[in-house]
Amino acid sequence: MMNGNQIRPGMVIEHEGVPYQVMEAVHRTPGNKRAFMQTKLRNLVTGDQAEVRFSTTDRVERVALSERKMQYLYADGGFYHFMDVENFEQVQLSEDHVGDAANFLLPETVIGINSYEEVTIGINLPKSMDLKVVETVPELKGATASAQYKPAKLETGLTVKVPPFISDGDTVRIDTESHDYITRVTG
Repeated sequence: MMNGNQIRPGMVIEHEGVPYQVMEAVHRTPGNKRAFMQTKLRNLVTGDQAEVRFSTTDRVERVALSERKMQYLYADGGFYHFMDVENFEQVQLSEDHVGDAANFLLPETVIGINSYEEVTIGINLPKSMDLKVVETVPELKGATASAQYKPAKLETGLTVKVPPFISDGDTVRIDTESHDYITRVTG
């Protein structure tokens, strides 16, 4: 149990008997009134979103999720197939469950899959991933060294902005949350 003012984005909490992921949490202190946490929550069972206000003294239960290491195998017909790296059990997840993580899935990539009471609720990607550039415009000769970024299509189909010195075939490290370029990977 924790107080309402300890809620942070990314946490999974139980509200009215249902697990919710905290998408946003803002501490508010309006004038001479009592402080509260204004949150945006996503129901992990139905996917619905709700805005909920918690008093700083409300008691909130943090939900324990179980995570299994899974290897991505392939996608077909709107489903993504994964295999447990310990017991080789296979699981398929719909596009809704995979969501934005599909932009980072390559065959044989090992990721974490979160579940709550044996129900799969989402994917845990590493903070950053290394992906190969398959298509980008050539470097402009005589371009200044200022931060002029160009689009680059990666091997998963994701398009990100990269510095002008990046070429086709280069491997780049990408932040999986913001989709921002971090660095070129050598070697």
